Amino acid sequence: MKVAKYYNNDDVRLEEMPKPQINYGELLIKVKKSGICGSDILEYYRFAKMKKLGVDSLVLGHEMTGDIVEIGEGVSDYKFGDRVFVSHHVPDFDCHYCQLGHHTACNLLHNTNYDPGGFAEYIRIPKINLEKKGVYLLSENMTYDEGVFIEPLGCVCRAQRLANIRKGQTLLILGCGVSGLLHLKLAKAKGVEKIITTDISEYRLKKAKKFGAEVVLHASKNILAEVKKFNENSPPDCIIVCTGALSAAKQAIECAGPGTVIIYFAVPKPGINIEIPINEYWRNEVVIMTSYGAAPEDLDEAFEWIKSKKIKVVDLISHRFPLSRAGDAFKVVCEANESLKVIFEP
Repeated sequence: MKVAKYYNNDDVRLEEMPKPQINYGELLIKVKKSGICGSDILEYYRFAKMKKLGVDSLVLGHEMTGDIVEIGEGVSDYKFGDRVFVSHHVPDFDCHYCQLGHHTACNLLHNTNYDPGGFAEYIRIPKINLEKKGVYLLSENMTYDEGVFIEPLGCVCRAQRLANIRKGQTLLILGCGVSGLLHLKLAKAKGVEKIITTDISEYRLKKAKKFGAEVVLHASKNILAEVKKFNENSPPDCIIVCTGALSAAKQAIECAGPGTVIIYFAVPKPGINIEIPINEYWRNEVVIMTSYGAAPEDLDEAFEWIKSKKIKVVDLISHRFPLSRAGDAFKVVCEANESLKVIFEP
C-alpha cells in the first residue's frame, strides 16, 4: 500500500509499505480522508518521537475517517463497510490521572496509536482502541469530511470545558488557524457573543470575521488597549492561545486582568520560559492553565456538535491532496499562507 512518510517538514515521501495484517479483536480500515494537524509540522515534536522510537521517519496522521474492510475474530460491534472515525489515542480510564479527570495525561493515551498512521491507504486498529471507546460509527448524515474534524474539535471542546467558557464572557483568541477558528465556532455555538481574535494573516482574520468574531485585530497592535476599547475598559475574561509563537504566549500574560483565565492550547518549543507577574496575578486571581489532546468525553461532545450541524466544519477545508502529493501538502501547511485545513484523500 502507499503511505506518506515524514522525514522532516521539507521531506515527505510517497513510499510503499505492506498492508497491515490484523489479529484477534482488531479492524482494518481503508482510509477515505485524513487531515494534517498543526502538530504534524512541529519538527521538534516529531523528531523527539523518532528518537524515542529509534527511527528516521514516521507515517503521521490522526484525523482520519474511513471504511471497515476487515474484521478480526472476536469483534461483534462492527460490520464490513461501516463508516468510522478512529481516535489514535485512548486512555485506560483506571489510572490515578484518569480518576482525577486528566485522561490526556494517562500513560496509555501517550502510548497508543494505530498502525501505521492516517497518511496511508489502510490502517490497523489495535484491540485496545476498540476496547477503550476509540472507534466511532459515523452517523448517516455525517460525511467523511466532517468526521475528520471530530478529533481537532474534540481537543477544542476539552480546552473550553477546562476553562469553563460560557455565555456572558469576553473571549480573546490569539491565533486564527484551524484551532483558533474552531474555538471561535464552538464559543459562538455556546452563546458567547464578545469574541476578539488576532493573527498576523489578513486571510485568516477575514475568515475569523466571516465565522462570527466581533473584533479582529492584527497581532502587531496593542491588543490589551484594543480589547479595552471594545470591552468597556475591561480585560478579557478568558484568553485562548492557539499559536506557538512566543510573542502570543507573552501577549496573553500582558492581556490578563482580574479573574482572567489564560489557557495555553498551543505552546512555544521546549526550552522557552515565560516570566509571570505572580504578585499581580495573586491579587487578581488570574488562572493559567494548559490543555492537551482530547479524551473520549471530548470526542463525544465534538461528535454531537458536528452531527447536529450546530457547528459547521467543512468550510475550514482549504486544500485536498492525494498521497502522491504529500510533499506539496506539507508545504502548503508549513507556509501557512491562504490555507486552513489540508486533507489527504488516499
